[in-house]
Amino acid sequence: MKTLNRITFNPGVMGGKPCIRGLRITVGTIVGLMASGRTKDEILKLYPYLEPKDIDQALAYAAWRVEEIDVPVITA
Repeated sequence: MKTLNRITFNPGVMGGKPCIRGLRITVGTIVGLMASGRTKDEILKLYPYLEPKDIDQALAYAAWRVEEIDVPVITA
């Protein structure tokens, strides 16, 4: 996996949730906006201090985390 140098964790910022470059914008916010149909351009207009690479890395981080979750297997 490539380095995600724009994703930061700080207990003093947004409760330690993964954020973009230490800003008070979480990966979850970006993913939620994309999931609700917002485009990258719309998000950049809503948050003018973000950069296109911030959104790309937020999505890459979220995809990586989804793959890392253990799912219990139920056998009959």
